[in-house]
Amino acid sequence: MKVGFIGLGNVGGKLSGSLLRNGIDLTVHDLSKDLVADFVARGAKAATGPAQLMRECDAVITCLPSPAASDAVMQEMLPEVTKGKIWMEMSTTDEAEVKRLGAMVMERGGAAVDCPVSGGCHRAATGNISIFAGCDRATFERIAPFLKTMGRRILHTGDLGSASVLKVVTNYLATANLVTCCEALVVAKAAGMDLNTAYEAMKISSGTSFVHETESQVILNGSRDISFTMDLVKKDIGLFQEVADRAKVPLEVSPMLIDIFNDGIARYGDRELSPNIIKRLEEATGLDIRAPGFPPEMLDDEPEEPGYEVIPQGTTR
Repeated sequence: MKVGFIGLGNVGGKLSGSLLRNGIDLTVHDLSKDLVADFVARGAKAATGPAQLMRECDAVITCLPSPAASDAVMQEMLPEVTKGKIWMEMSTTDEAEVKRLGAMVMERGGAAVDCPVSGGCHRAATGNISIFAGCDRATFERIAPFLKTMGRRILHTGDLGSASVLKVVTNYLATANLVTCCEALVVAKAAGMDLNTAYEAMKISSGTSFVHETESQVILNGSRDISFTMDLVKKDIGLFQEVADRAKVPLEVSPMLIDIFNDGIARYGDRELSPNIIKRLEEATGLDIRAPGFPPEMLDDEPEEPGYEVIPQGTTR
């Protein structure tokens, strides 16, 4: 099967890189000519636009920064959708929007999948990231080889849209973890604790989390670089709040997180690295939350291995 990939940014560039590295017949498109040229130099083909990709490829993957961008790309691709074509949306997007776009694809005989990723850009680079996939089972079986090439742990979440709901649920949890880790580190410093020791205490305790074991390291290094920015956090937690609002769930913590990141964006700009939300507390306390010995970026030291399907507890395949 020929695969097209649209969106070669922080995440998309790494996911498509895994496809290319593992011998998939890949054609790419991005608004950045430099990013496209880099992929062509490594063996990919370049398309003139989304329409050509859908016309010439069996499956087209989009990994874009906003629902509006996905809609714009879909409008170009749609006339080329025919029976058997597959659209795979790997962007973090709204459940209702992916269902709307997917319905147009399916009306023309194609198949639609929402398959966002989770686990950080460092794992996207090594092919060890997790991928959710929302679609019918037959389509899942068709695309499973590509998903297992781009990611390690693959979860079929149910019908189209289900993966997008679960993606914003998990991003909400990651944001809550980030904010609480920031508060915990600042309180530990203010209470006179050594931050290296505090990091280890948190890591080996019931208070640990994936976010602490990864993002707290670059916070303490001072780089705060996880290749993710405050505007993207705001988008993700806003999508989570919209899911809750549609389901009429009265949340308490979620609105507070939205307020915190709105304030962070007002202070530092929407393209500020998301872990720098800790600067609000550093400025309020006059404390410097850095410590020696931590890396400037998150690294994945797991070897690249073939992906596999995760089977939910209590179910069988």
